[in-house]
Amino acid sequence: MKAAVISQYGQVGDVVTVTEAPRPVVGPRDVLIEARAAGVNPVDHLIVKGFLRAGELAQPLVIGSEVAGVVAAVGAEVTDFAVGDEVFARVDPRVGGAFAEYVAVDRSLVAAKPESLSFAEAASLPLVGLTAWQALTEQAQVGPGTRVLIHGGAGGVGSVAVQLAKHLGAEVVATASADSVELVRELGADRVVDYRAEQFDEVVSGVDVVFDTVGGPTQDRSFRVLKPGGTLVSIVPIADAEAKKAQWNVDARSFMMRPHGEQLARLAALVATGELRPLLETTYPLAGTAEALQKVERGGARGKTVLTIPA
Repeated sequence: MKAAVISQYGQVGDVVTVTEAPRPVVGPRDVLIEARAAGVNPVDHLIVKGFLRAGELAQPLVIGSEVAGVVAAVGAEVTDFAVGDEVFARVDPRVGGAFAEYVAVDRSLVAAKPESLSFAEAASLPLVGLTAWQALTEQAQVGPGTRVLIHGGAGGVGSVAVQLAKHLGAEVVATASADSVELVRELGADRVVDYRAEQFDEVVSGVDVVFDTVGGPTQDRSFRVLKPGGTLVSIVPIADAEAKKAQWNVDARSFMMRPHGEQLARLAALVATGELRPLLETTYPLAGTAEALQKVERGGARGKTVLTIPA
């Protein structure tokens, strides 16, 4: 099968190649997915560079974090999926393998693809959807009446977080660039701050929850807008978190999303009811994996970048 692999860690343009690789072995709990699309995420280029490595590579590594496709085979213990089913998944980050024609995924991480979505749209959702869902419901317990500030409201995670926060009953403030303000309003934000024209911490205050997808100075300034007792949740590490929590009398936590098939099925249900739609920006063929990764690395996207993989 064709797959995007690395044989050593390094810069994307130097080490990512698309070549022949062995088809995955199907374990007893595995679903073998014939991939039709795979989402591209910042975590992927971090893996390529070795920032998230568990050790040196003993053999070529098939990269990639999320996939949508058709079930080609199932393991002996799998009873809830069958050959021919259309599915999507966030793969086990310890295994990877989504940038390939075939991907083996533990059945607990797989969900039925929403019928209304193309494979490319479905492949854009697992990582960002689960990240936003877990941030808002597990890390911050967002519910009716919660006032939430979401940074990067037009990005992959932020665009989903805006929609999910509205589904949960929150009042949503989001930051975005000028050319994305209307888009983020359409996604459900009650107020959108053009971060290039206004300093968000000068025009927003008294929020219960900040969901930070940006880090850096944006994260530091976010403490100023929280109510006492509020919560900052970030997908970027928080420097001196304990000191900042004490200074501002708030909670602050960073986290990493975990794959979860049942939660993914819940997101699929929201797609079916029209409460959630993925934001797909750009597609590349599998042969263009390096270019897609470099695009994501540059940042500034409105939605997700996805690889398309023909049957």
